[in-house]
Amino acid sequence: MASRLPPVHALSAFEAAARFLSFALAAEELCITPSALSHRIRLLEEFVGERLFIRDSRSVALSDFGRRYLEVVRSALRALNDFPMPHRGVPAQPRLKITVPPTFARYLLVPKLAQFTHLYPHIAVELFLSVPLYDLSLSESDVEIRFGAGKYANFVTRKLFEEPAFAVASPAYLASIGGIATPADLKKANLLRSALEPWQPWFEAAGLDWPEPGTGLRVDDLGLLLESVKHGHGIGLTRQHFAAGLIATGEVVRLFDIELGTPPHAYYCVYEKSVIERPEVALFVDWLLTAFE
Repeated sequence: MASRLPPVHALSAFEAAARFLSFALAAEELCITPSALSHRIRLLEEFVGERLFIRDSRSVALSDFGRRYLEVVRSALRALNDFPMPHRGVPAQPRLKITVPPTFARYLLVPKLAQFTHLYPHIAVELFLSVPLYDLSLSESDVEIRFGAGKYANFVTRKLFEEPAFAVASPAYLASIGGIATPADLKKANLLRSALEPWQPWFEAAGLDWPEPGTGLRVDDLGLLLESVKHGHGIGLTRQHFAAGLIATGEVVRLFDIELGTPPHAYYCVYEKSVIERPEVALFVDWLLTAFE
């Protein structure tokens, strides 16, 4: 069986951090965020099973193991760097790493992204998926689109937009429960639950003094929630951007004229302050805010 090798990106992060004895300066040299660099160092420490740095509130120092390991790492990186490569002088293409909730990516970003790539064909865009309300670390990404309350400490947070939330159901499901005439009739329906679209604020807008449902199918992905509505699992809350196509085809129908004008969650563009100094990041953030204003 082949031996497992340490990740090269973690080795280069370790070498830079050891050279500067500063995670911030090392991150700047590698054109990544300090949190991404910390993630790489932790990854390498988990791999070797030893602490590489001794950290306190004011300084960073190599551990005894870190000093010994540094010589091995530098030798390996030097060998890689010195290997002759005829095309080494070709400039690297700027890369932009974006983490996006799956529903936003599918319904909103991907349909518009060709505009950005047409304007800036020299920038390589890399999309990664995250789970809203759970993945709260920027990790390896430059920019994240987050669906939540917009309270993210130590990050720059720019609201993209918010849409009213309203109730939808499939015609077949409505027929199976004898129809819904008033909001109070929801008591006989299965209400699909989601931490992303809580019912209780909508109940208040509808004049219902009801608690948040505690039973029934729970789906913490907005696209999957809408699919569950379409397939007759119950009644759910959604928004116009996501439901417009299904409403147009009649696969789901909107219930009542009641909508939650300011839902508790919205979409935000989130990034660390330092990354906006990179031209490709600044261009993407400006484009994103314009595209969704």
